[in-house]
Amino acid sequence: MLAIDFGPNDVVVIAGRLDAAQSAAAQAFLDQVQGKVTLDCTGLEYISSAGLGVLLKTQKRLLASDGKLRLSGVNRHLRDIFEYSGFDQIFEIEPAP
Repeated sequence: MLAIDFGPNDVVVIAGRLDAAQSAAAQAFLDQVQGKVTLDCTGLEYISSAGLGVLLKTQKRLLASDGKLRLSGVNRHLRDIFEYSGFDQIFEIEPAP
């Protein structure tokens, strides 16, 4: 299950599992955001390659219009996934406290 919505201060809050079954819904939501966007991943438990693709597509679209996608609250497990995939070079990532 995945939950994604706007939180306080125009931050996008994502929670649950971002996998192939949830990637279309996440992409549909993220296709609506513009500019510099912070994605609060504090509640994100899991991300698959399909989920990584959603974030990459969103980042490319935002960068093309002088925006960007910044990830915050990334736990150690997800941070490892981003590092192993090289995505830590694509996104500004703020680890969870």
